[in-house]
Amino acid sequence: MCPVNPRPRRFWVVVSLAVACGGSEPAEEVETVELQSPEETDSAELAATEEEEAPSRQELFTRSRPMMGTVFIIKVDAEPAVAEPAIDDAFDEIARLEDVLSEWRSDSEISRINQNAGQSPVAVGEDVYRVVKAGVDVSRWSRGAFDLSWAALRGLYDFRPGRQRVPDRAEVRPRLRHIDYRKIRLDEEARTVFLEDEGMAIGTGAIGKGYALDRAGRILREAGIESYMLFGGGQVQVHGMRGDRPWRVGIQHPRNETTYFAFFESDSGSISTSGDYERVFVDSRGKRWHHILDPRTGLPVERTMSVTLMAPDGLYADALSTAAFVLGPRRALEMFERIDYRAEAVMVDDQCRMHATPGTDERLQMRVELDRRNTLPDCE
Repeated sequence: MCPVNPRPRRFWVVVSLAVACGGSEPAEEVETVELQSPEETDSAELAATEEEEAPSRQELFTRSRPMMGTVFIIKVDAEPAVAEPAIDDAFDEIARLEDVLSEWRSDSEISRINQNAGQSPVAVGEDVYRVVKAGVDVSRWSRGAFDLSWAALRGLYDFRPGRQRVPDRAEVRPRLRHIDYRKIRLDEEARTVFLEDEGMAIGTGAIGKGYALDRAGRILREAGIESYMLFGGGQVQVHGMRGDRPWRVGIQHPRNETTYFAFFESDSGSISTSGDYERVFVDSRGKRWHHILDPRTGLPVERTMSVTLMAPDGLYADALSTAAFVLGPRRALEMFERIDYRAEAVMVDDQCRMHATPGTDERLQMRVELDRRNTLPDCE
């Protein structure tokens, strides 16, 4: 919940590969995608990396473009004549959304909301209203474990290599009083957003990227593309079949970035992972500092290592995975049982023990053996 320049991010995506021998079980291949900030990697380098790692049985048409402070990647199973214009239209839609949702552009609708905190409501378009409403929904569902107004903490931490900075508690405490989702006022009829207190600020970056994936996916489907995978801002979105099976999405081991410990299949949905192994450093005392902050304390969460969450759409996926991470597995499971929204989650606590929403563990296909306490191996 603290924006910084991220290090490369790896998503493990397991795709079923058909075998030429009749009646034999399909093999599995792990496809990895390194997502880097636009400053670190240009499009040509990304395209070369993806071409080398594409599944050998059937090449996906792939394009990437840096936007919204990350790199969006679109992979589709379609002929170039159909895929290329559809992907261009999808990227154009993401670029349009960046204009209104960006927290870094002073003239965006999100920036205007923050600039008018404590002063007056701001009229916004349908896209911004939907994104802000979703953020308030998750804030309410999680009872503040995720809080859309977390952005009052922006700039206090720095996790970039060589520039690591941890704020003094005296810097953090005054900002905490400006974090309260209950002071975000929405007027649906007038379609306005108002932050009641001066000093408040909302941060919609992650939710906005998920919404952008939703919109991009809709454009691809309208073009007749029924099999695709989208990457952007920490989320993976899949639709349709990868060959003769659903897409298989792997879950990374929180202490071994070269290993996925399980995977599940999906033919529709958005998958978001929140982990304490991204944007992290260890100080001289051995304390681990990472970017997922508890908005109630302003400190990194210590009760969770990772949460991988699958939801019907990208709009809610990232905020819910963050909320579950902050709550910890026990309270997160209570939240999922309480709310009227369908989501599945696999969580790893601070003792490296795996927890899952009811029924999810039955669908999960494990790649490692857990001990009696559901502890992952190789967690030292």
